[in-house]
Amino acid sequence: MSATEGVHQISERYVRDLAALDPNTATYLGVPGHDDKLTDYSPEGHGARAELARTALRDLRAATAADADEQAAKDVFLERVGLTVERHEAGLDVSELNVIASPVHELRQTFDLMPSDTAQDWAVISARLGGMPVALEQVRAALSHSAAHGRTSALRQVRRVAEQCETWAGRRGGESFFSTMIAAADQVQGVSAALTGELRAHAESASAAYADFGRFLREELAPSAPEKDAVGLEVYQLSSRFFTGAELDLQEAYDWGWEEFSRIEAEMKQVAGRIRPGATLAEAAAALDADPRYRVHGQDAFQHWMQELSDRALTELRGVHFEIPDRLMKLECRIAPPGGTVGAYYTGPTDDFSRPGRMWWSVPADKEDFSTWREVSTVYHEGVPGHHLQIATAVAEAERLNRFQRLLCWVSGHGEGWALYAERLMRELGYLDDDGNLLGMLDAHLFRAARVIVDIGMHLELPIPAGSGFHPGERWTPELGLEFLLTRTITDATHVRDEIDRYLGWPGQAPSYKLGERLWLQARDEAKQREGANFDLKHFHERALKMGAMGLDLLRTRLGA
Repeated sequence: MSATEGVHQISERYVRDLAALDPNTATYLGVPGHDDKLTDYSPEGHGARAELARTALRDLRAATAADADEQAAKDVFLERVGLTVERHEAGLDVSELNVIASPVHELRQTFDLMPSDTAQDWAVISARLGGMPVALEQVRAALSHSAAHGRTSALRQVRRVAEQCETWAGRRGGESFFSTMIAAADQVQGVSAALTGELRAHAESASAAYADFGRFLREELAPSAPEKDAVGLEVYQLSSRFFTGAELDLQEAYDWGWEEFSRIEAEMKQVAGRIRPGATLAEAAAALDADPRYRVHGQDAFQHWMQELSDRALTELRGVHFEIPDRLMKLECRIAPPGGTVGAYYTGPTDDFSRPGRMWWSVPADKEDFSTWREVSTVYHEGVPGHHLQIATAVAEAERLNRFQRLLCWVSGHGEGWALYAERLMRELGYLDDDGNLLGMLDAHLFRAARVIVDIGMHLELPIPAGSGFHPGERWTPELGLEFLLTRTITDATHVRDEIDRYLGWPGQAPSYKLGERLWLQARDEAKQREGANFDLKHFHERALKMGAMGLDLLRTRLGA
């Protein structure tokens, strides 16, 4: 460390050096110069990134914060990067394999974020695509290394990721993701016949590599994979801290999840009765599904619907409930490539906003009919005032936040908690007065409360309490988790089945939504009590979002300061 380096300089250096060791993350962040390469996910690659983190932590601990902003940046960095090292030392990064967020997915998804407007863009894509066979071999080496040391993801994850690999490879009845992707190059001026041929060859090799990786998972890794899905207390506690940035009392969180579930369920029954007198939740949902006011046919029409709703929210909230700079006024809504788990997600803008924030919706490839009443609050969750406003606001704070804070720092409890809070806020602002759309929002919140119960319950194998109306006294299993979500929520059954696989492979992430929302609401109530008649909601939101992402324990401290 240079004697003149301060907290922000060390943090900036870490982002720069990490981009070189992790080109996929560099693309996600919009750091130029690395888009022709893929991240090395071998044991050696993971080790190099862990050593970089250790060095940065050592340097930052020795640095003195010059002011309150630097102290906040230091606290955030030490907590987040410290957990990255803890996860590495526990072997959780090298062994990571799940259906939603593992190296196998990051290698494919990095192409979603690459520019493709010019011949030079396609030359860069081709170079990166050509590295896919080696990159997947490196992932294979990491998983084999972990298996040899007794750490392998559960068999459920291994089999489901094998299916995803086969889908992307075009081995499950559809086109290969890579052949579909490169077809767009034919429409770009200046793409030569030689480059086209190279792209095709690399697309074929990438598809073959994914197909072979699926075979490796089924034939070589699966025999060492445990049947049991539950990860147990030790792994769960570490994962929970990683996703929430908080030391949670897991039993208290589990008990609160039941209370919150019961509260929302009772309100939903009231709304269902207004939609159709005497109707159950399922009957009210069926009535809404059949109502043409809430129907959209075709994926293009659904994309247009969510873009229009997102644009309207941006326009109407600006200057009234939030100050939204010009750079944040562009939010692209897209249908995600097939093969991933069903659901919506957001990717943030680059530092210069040349790539805007994007809302992606992953839907089954053959799905053509959509019920919008279920999805209105999801648009607010992923867009404005949810993730887009939250993440892009931090990106725009270059004068106060360093690049680690603006681009790299993400805490699920902070981010997903805010986005769930944003759904509730839109109800408070009058955007969900329609009972159909309100039922959809409440179902989303019921589902997130169920996640707290089911995720903690399944991984810790907790007993189901008396009075729950669901298998009282029995201990949670994946089968009971699936039954609970199918019978006690009105979420689409296909989505529910994906969700169970997600929870079991990503322990501690699913509860972060509701637990994060709980903290945001508590912080708002505490600010109201402190400030009394001087409390201004718009100012509270602006101040909170401009602080950037951080763990929930730090957030509580900062908002209470």
